[in-house]
Amino acid sequence: MAVYALTGFSLVSLLSFGYLSWDWMKPGLVADVAMDPTEKSLPPAFSRPPHIVFILTDDQGYHDVGYHGSDIQTPTLDRLAAEGVKLENYYIQPICTPSRSQLITGRAAQYPSGMSLERPVFFFELSVVLSDAQTLPCLWHGACSVELGLECPVTKGLLRMSSLCSWFFSGRYQIHTGLQHSIIRPRQPNCLPLDQVTLPQKLQEAGYSTHMVGKWHLGFYKKECLPTRRGFDTFLGSLTGNVDYYTYDNCDGPGVCGYDLHEGEKVAWDQSGKYSTFLYAQRVSKILASHSPKEPIFIYVAFQAVHTPLQSPKEYIYRYRSMGNVARRKYAAMVTCMDEAVKNITWALKKYGYYDNSVIVFSTDNGGQTFSGGSNWPLRGRKGTYWEGGVRGIGFVHSPLIKRKRRTSWALVHITDWYPTLVSLARGNLSNVPGLDGYNVWPAISEGKESPRTEILHNIDPLYNHAKYGSLEDGFGIWNTAVQASIRVGEWKLLTGDPGYSDWIPPQTLTNFPGSWWNLERLTDGPRKSLWLFNISADPYERYDLSEQRPDVVRALLGRLVHYNRTAIPVRYPAENPRAHPDFNGGAWGPWASEDDAEQWEGGGQPLRNKNRKKKCKICKLRSFFRKLNTRLMSNRI
Repeated sequence: MAVYALTGFSLVSLLSFGYLSWDWMKPGLVADVAMDPTEKSLPPAFSRPPHIVFILTDDQGYHDVGYHGSDIQTPTLDRLAAEGVKLENYYIQPICTPSRSQLITGRAAQYPSGMSLERPVFFFELSVVLSDAQTLPCLWHGACSVELGLECPVTKGLLRMSSLCSWFFSGRYQIHTGLQHSIIRPRQPNCLPLDQVTLPQKLQEAGYSTHMVGKWHLGFYKKECLPTRRGFDTFLGSLTGNVDYYTYDNCDGPGVCGYDLHEGEKVAWDQSGKYSTFLYAQRVSKILASHSPKEPIFIYVAFQAVHTPLQSPKEYIYRYRSMGNVARRKYAAMVTCMDEAVKNITWALKKYGYYDNSVIVFSTDNGGQTFSGGSNWPLRGRKGTYWEGGVRGIGFVHSPLIKRKRRTSWALVHITDWYPTLVSLARGNLSNVPGLDGYNVWPAISEGKESPRTEILHNIDPLYNHAKYGSLEDGFGIWNTAVQASIRVGEWKLLTGDPGYSDWIPPQTLTNFPGSWWNLERLTDGPRKSLWLFNISADPYERYDLSEQRPDVVRALLGRLVHYNRTAIPVRYPAENPRAHPDFNGGAWGPWASEDDAEQWEGGGQPLRNKNRKKKCKICKLRSFFRKLNTRLMSNRI
């Protein structure tokens, strides 16, 4: 009895941390092998490290690319994807900051204080000697979970749980960075955690020249948060979430307007008036022209396009003059303009001798904003939601170095996977970056091998917990279904709380925007709905909720949420600070919290006016109002 008691205590103590896994939901896994996220496949032996160009678009919907059947012309993206590998099981986050933070850090995760992922601590084998045949809860052919409540026979002898804790305390996802709620706003004293080793920093260590062009949106309240302090040798772009495409004005509320285009750590006043999509593509060409193709280079191109405001040169809008819907017409023009910019970047790679040893990655940052011309059809939902329309993105890789080109990959890939994948391609060192959530998916992309990824925590947002009918009772007593959360494990996807706007929205081609067509695919859930379960492999459009038919799967996935939530750190979402007002920075958005200006602010410093400021935003109040409606000022004129 003493032996049994000690054995039971050891098992319960270990499993009480909330570890849950199950091979019946993960086809193709080897039962007794647990995948370690830090163990990544080595990259192929290229003759020299490849040049890397990562292109990220903003708010481009799943349907808004030609090869997804769109009415928008994207010949360059179509050709690059067709000649490379299309990623059709590719996931991002539903809004800007989370996707960008996960790309740059390889995790949206930071270990809570005191946690570690050193293998000697958490990776071990536990052997239990059983004198007689016993029955224990079943988890991955021998490991146990009291939460699943499944039973399987364990025969006399050794019960081996090899590497049982390989995923426990893995420190993943934005619940551990404190960035699990919303975005980083211009006046918040918040930015990407400074203790995170970024992707460009790792590439610098590997001998790369690193450059960023475009939208940052990872915080800037102090200089240490700026791109040039986070691993980029050069930077040209905006720091906030959205700006005017020509004037680079950004308003964060009535009367709180400022200029936001920076080169390095200085305000780029002289670039005002240039359309940002063209400006950024031209800068990439200049970088390539001034660099030697014999030395590896990394360029992160984060287009502002196709985020609102809906602005495009008139010649591109004219191409879509037959579109009755004004928002869709302007949006389509912006997508085609961005496609042409990608064409120019690709041409520059070839002209200056980089292309043959290059890897081009294309990704969206989140789903399309359907109120502003975007379309995620036939997926459910839109930007800002955890339905597939908000988190399944356009993605492809184009490279002469790919072994199996011209194909579509259904390997599960998440935006965090680019960090270890690209660092591995660069022959960088990942051993000093423990706990990455991402996996090296290059073998899956280049050779068609199985993806090492089988699970994605989309998010847990404890501040968004106001689902009308959610309760702990609905969550089997282990999870409050009022909390907004979503997770995918294998073929199953679970959503709780309020996942966001849930309709299937057809492309906005009709004149009467939004009009009666908006309701063509409207779904009304039951009166007490706060939990959904879908088999995403069989039902990618999320039309058939299986939560009532498969309570066993629901309970299992809720257990995974419980596990992740136990390691979450408090949300970092500070109040806005009036010191961030652009008037105190010469009319431009920029860092405002530092030791140098502390005395000035304590003494009630006066706003500084920049003489180079060409004009003031005169319609900021109205523009701010339209932002709250998820749209922008739109004209019926071409």
